[in-house]
Order: sequence, then C-alpha cells, then structure tokens
Amino acid sequence: MTDVLIVGGGGAGLTVSMLLSQLGIDTLLVNARPDTSPLPKAHYLNQRTMEIFRDLAVADAVYERGTPPDQMSHTGWYAGLCGDGPDFGRAFGKIECWGAGGQNPAWAAASACLPANLPQLRLEPLLKQRAEELAPGRIRFNHDVSAISQDEDGVTATILDRGTNEEYEVRCRYLLGCDGGRTVGPAIGVTMDGLRDVARVVTVHLSADLSKWARDPEVLIRWLSLPHMGLGGALAPMGPQRWGPDSEEWIFHLNYRADDDRAFDNAAVEADMRTALGIDDYEIHMITRWSLEGVVADRFRDRRVFLLGDAAHRHPPTGGLGLNSAVQDAHNLAWKLAAVLNGHSGEALLDTYESERKPTTARNVQRAIDNAINHLVTTQALGVSPEQTAEENWEALRRVWGDHAEVARRAIAGQSMEFDELNIEYGYTYESGAIIPDGTEVPHNPDPIRLYQPGTRPGHPLPHAWVEDGERVPVMDLVRPGRFLLIAGEQGHEWLTAAAKAAANLNVPVDAVRIGHVDGDYLDPRSTWTQHRGITDRGAILVRPDRFVAWRSTGETADPGAELVGVLSRVLGR
Repeated sequence: MTDVLIVGGGGAGLTVSMLLSQLGIDTLLVNARPDTSPLPKAHYLNQRTMEIFRDLAVADAVYERGTPPDQMSHTGWYAGLCGDGPDFGRAFGKIECWGAGGQNPAWAAASACLPANLPQLRLEPLLKQRAEELAPGRIRFNHDVSAISQDEDGVTATILDRGTNEEYEVRCRYLLGCDGGRTVGPAIGVTMDGLRDVARVVTVHLSADLSKWARDPEVLIRWLSLPHMGLGGALAPMGPQRWGPDSEEWIFHLNYRADDDRAFDNAAVEADMRTALGIDDYEIHMITRWSLEGVVADRFRDRRVFLLGDAAHRHPPTGGLGLNSAVQDAHNLAWKLAAVLNGHSGEALLDTYESERKPTTARNVQRAIDNAINHLVTTQALGVSPEQTAEENWEALRRVWGDHAEVARRAIAGQSMEFDELNIEYGYTYESGAIIPDGTEVPHNPDPIRLYQPGTRPGHPLPHAWVEDGERVPVMDLVRPGRFLLIAGEQGHEWLTAAAKAAANLNVPVDAVRIGHVDGDYLDPRSTWTQHRGITDRGAILVRPDRFVAWRSTGETADPGAELVGVLSRVLGR
C-alpha cells in the first residue's frame, strides 16, 4: 500500500513526485517508457515554474544548462535563413520576449526567478535524477499500467514490468494520471473537449552549424517567412553546450497544409527542410509530426483519481504554456494531498484542485490558440502564400521593408500578446473553497494579458518583494514546504500569537512573521512589500503553501485567535 501512485514520468509526474516526497508522502511513480522523453519540445520555463523548481533544488541546474538570459531576450522575423539573392536571411522584425533576459522591469519585479529555456529532452533527466534522490527506489520506468479500479478506500492498479514481463498490483490511497491521457483518463471515462487538428506541423531535430546565417545572438526563436516555398517555419536553438548562433543543435518547425501528404514522407520533409533553410551539411536526429490542438478534460478528478498535465489539458506550443501548466498543476495538488494524508484537512480540500486549475488551464489553452491564430494574422500581413509564385512572394515580402513597413511593424508588435503575457504566466488567480473572499472588487486591469498587478486580494499570488533579517531574501522564501504563512504588519503582534494558538488547536503547520519598513521580524527596505500588501500595520494575510493568498484582514480584529481558527478550518475543508 502506498499513499500516492503516480502514472507517468514527464514534467507533471516527476514534479508532483518531488513535491510529495519533500512533504514526506510515500509515493510510487511508474512510467511506460524505458527512459525520459527524447523529444526536443516544451523548452520555455516561466517564472512561476522556476520558483517551483527552486523549491525542489533543481533550478540551478536548469539555469546552468539552459539558454543564457542574453540569448533569449528577443524573438525575430526573417526572410528565410540563407540562399541565393541578397534578401535571403534579411531580418525585418524583432521584439522582446519573456522579460527580455531580465531587462524588463515588470518581469524583474514579479519574481526573484528569471524565466529559463531548456528543452524537454534535457530537462526531464534532471527532474528524474532529483526525484530518485528524494524517493530512492520509487521511480520505476518501463513499468506500464494496464488496468485501474477504485473503491471507497483506495485505488488498485495492475502494472506490467516490461523488463521482466511480470504483472503486479499496487494499492494506493490516490492515483495521479500524468501520462498525457494515454491510459488513466480513458480508464475513468474522461473526455477531452476543444479544438483539434488546427494545423499540421512537422518538427526536425538536427545538428548543423548555422552560425554564418543565424545572426542576432539575442534572438531565441526565429520566425522564417519562406517566399521561395510560400510557407512559414520556425527555428530555435537546442544547445546543448552552446546557444545562440553557435548552438550545435536546432529544431525546425515546418507548417504544412492539412491536405499536403508530403508531411508524412520523411524524404520529402528532409528535402523541404533543405530548401527552406538553404543548407546541405547537417545531421537529422528525429522527425516528428503533430497537430495543433487545444483541448481540456471534462473533469480533472474522478473520486480518488486526479489528472495533471497533458492528461488534463493539451495546448498549442505558442506561448509555451503547456509544460508550465503541468508543473503548476502539480504544485497546486501536492500540498492539498499532503494536508489530507497528514490529517490536517478534510477531503473537501481536494475538490478545489479542479475548481482552481481547470479554469486556469482552460484560459491557458485559449491563450495558446489565440497566439497561434495571431501568427496566421501576421503571416497574412506579410503577404506570403503558397497560392503565389516565388517571385510574387518575394515582391510581397520586399514591401515589408518598403512601403508596407508600417503594416508589418504593427502585426509583429501584436505578437507581444504571446511573448509579453506576464499576467497570464504569473498573475493568474484562484476562486474556490480554499480561498476566502474579503468583499473587495477585482482590480481593474487595462491589459489583462500583458500587465500583472501585484496585490494580496484573496486568490492572488503572493507579491514579490525583497526583505531583510540580516540578509536579503525574497518573501517567497518565507513560505516553507507544506506550511501556511501568516504575514502581519508592523504592529500585528496579536496575529502572531493567534497564529501559534490556531496552529496548535487545529494541528496545522503555520508560520507567522511581521514585515514592516522600520519594525518587524523582516524589514522592507524599499517599501515594496508595503506598497503591495493591501493591509494596515495591524492587519494580516494568510498565504497557502503554494504561495497564493487564502485570506486577509486589512486591520485588527476583536478576536484574532478565533478568526484564524475559523479561517484555517474553512480553507482546509474542516
């Protein structure tokens, strides 16, 4: 008998394994494949994800092996890569992306962590290694779940050890489907709703020296308009030792029409890649085909079975929201499972996983679809089409840096909806039984995609600020794994006493601190916390273990002890 069986060893499964192990929960992870994914996809890791990886002591390795910040600060548009003629490879647009390598003040103010870029085939081994360190002998690859049944007390899974061809059964309290929808979702009758086959894309993973033509070392993703083919493509470096123009490996995405059978012929794809990029010296590692889809499961929970990551939602890659959503699913669910298994909360807390994550991930799926459609709008603005000859496409594209420049400039500037969507990546909020509203209105946001507005309204993420107690630390570090944090104002001594009593009465892990500019357990030297805290010097906020605000009192109250007991009981479904 194990507490939690995790089915699937990708980003969601490995992350939730690490988080639960960190919280002392007994887990077993099984993965059908013999090793981590070889696919060079899902490379962008946003600030929220990097905070979670920082908690798990894997962020440093990701930063060390990933793209340097100054080589992922922009994205650019080009007339192909190389070829005959002076205009091949010409850059005609460039915008900042994903915080501009730490230079965008809004992104630097949102989090202590920078975004990162590391493709899935190099990220997952790092996660697997750390998961094995935290749960020795409990990470089993090449083990495939063939059947699932559940009752009131738990779940029974039948598992095939593909190495020995022997079957065995595992009994668990809860089962987490992190298998991309392969087995667990169908076994419990879950359906996926949304758009399918939006477009057909072929991805070529290759080694090549493109340094002569892939200029602009600050550009991460190169959007190639291919007038000689009437198509569009995207080119991105894959490292592993060097990045930017000197990257040893690359991925090239080539878009095909739905009725073009060349997409299924490897020789034809390779020929198209040679024509598109204008290169002859290369080595192909893998060709993969996939269709753009945006779907969300009709439910994320069936009694004792939960779905995370691609098993619950699948996104177009535009915006890089898929893997990040998966990691954040794990972060939302892990502390809740631990609270139930450790006797700190009631089962009702687990209902809030779906009520919080499904709307958030559904919005992310829609944003990814909108981003993909916006690329089509930009392509149309450039005037390149497979219906035209190469000469006609070149004539259209040359207008982009001629009399058509303003139209193209505006179309490319509009792509900031994908590459500067800070409020989507970091500012998402929750509403559920684990959040206690304080009656305040949702703050007006003039741009709910790009503009993140830090605050402590219940359901909002904990704002970032640097505070000091002899050394400088981010407020996020005050929230320890699996523990609530009460943050009071300078004069909120009674709240700290109340927090200690409530924690003892309810047997719930709660820490408490005062933060102020000139007085407190931590000082706020730049008044950043004071600016965003939304309470007086006698008020308090309660932060959940996943660093979302559960409740706040703007000022003092008559009986803070009774108030906190009631608040914690409601949040935990007691």
